[in-house]
This record gives sequence, C-alpha cells and structure tokens, in this order.
Amino acid sequence: MTLASQRNLSFTEFLDQYPEDGFYELVNGEIVRILATRQLEDIADFIADVFKAEVSRCQMNYKVSDRIVLATQTQTGQEQGRHPDVSVVDQTIWRSNRTAYTALREPIQLAVEVVSTNWEDDYEDKLDEYQRLGISEYWIVDYLALGSRSYLGFPKQPAVFVYQLDAQGHYQYQRFQENDLIQSLTFLELQLTLGQILMA
Repeated sequence: MTLASQRNLSFTEFLDQYPEDGFYELVNGEIVRILATRQLEDIADFIADVFKAEVSRCQMNYKVSDRIVLATQTQTGQEQGRHPDVSVVDQTIWRSNRTAYTALREPIQLAVEVVSTNWEDDYEDKLDEYQRLGISEYWIVDYLALGSRSYLGFPKQPAVFVYQLDAQGHYQYQRFQENDLIQSLTFLELQLTLGQILMA
C-alpha cells in the first residue's frame, strides 16, 4: 500500500513523515506500507530470537532488532528507506546517538529479508542496495519458494541464501536447503537449518 505524497521524498523527509501505525519503506520517493502474513512474521521472529540467543550466549557486541530503517541508494543515486525483517547492528553504532530514531545511514552487520509475493525486491533491488551500502551479510529466506528457478532450481524448493561481501565489496552467496547447516560469518557457531526455520 502506497501513501500519497506531493513529490519524491528524501530519506530525511521520509523519517519526518513516517506514520505511527505500522512499518513502512521509502521506495522510489513514496512511502509504502509493509504488510506481512502471520507466517512471515513468525519466521522473522524465530530468526531474531535465534540471533538474540546467540548474541547472549557468545557475549557479542550486537543488537538484534525488527524496527531498524536503513538509508540505501539505488544505482541512479535515489535515496530509499529499507526496513529489513531482522537487523543485526554493532552496539557501538547503535549507541552512538541514543536519542535518534531507529534509522541508520551506516551499514549494519546483517540484514534478513523473508520473501513475500514481491520477491524481486529481495532478490534484486534490496540485494543491490544492501551491497552498495556495505552490509556485510544478507540473508534471503525464501520459505515458500517464490523466487525464480534461476535461484531455486527445478523443481523450485524453499531455500535460504546467505550473501557475504568479498574483499572487493561484492556479494558472494551460498544456498542452503532442508537440513543444511546455515553458515554465517556473523554467527560462526550458529546451529540452524532451513528445516528448523520452517517449523517456526
């Protein structure tokens, strides 16, 4: 759902006009409401809980949140405001300005997007924007196998794609399915499979 706006909004204007009744993104200059199914929200909550437990267990300097909005840019330089389903951010960055809104222009450590019907956003637009911003790790959780066969294979099967920045600042990815142990550079000791995520 897109809210009417007079003109293309900047990220700062987006934050100033951010509605208080839900989650929104700034897409192509317009405020767009994010509506999630209960299943998608359950999966995102489960992943966030797993990350929080790992942060606590390993005493890591991270904050895990579902409320962070990121300032990103398209290839043409247009400002976007993205709202990952799960964000992992360094506590030093988070605490640098405690009175600020939950919006960041700095790259976070890890972003998770749980795929919905507009799957191209996660596989293409957000992938490019998160790489451009310099987010170290990006997960695409395609629990309904909605993406194209070029990603999911034939027949299409649910998968988790983990993208990690290489030394040149480009994403390299691995695909994990069924009972594969998901490998994360952020959470090196993580014990998580797609099968566990699907049970959420």
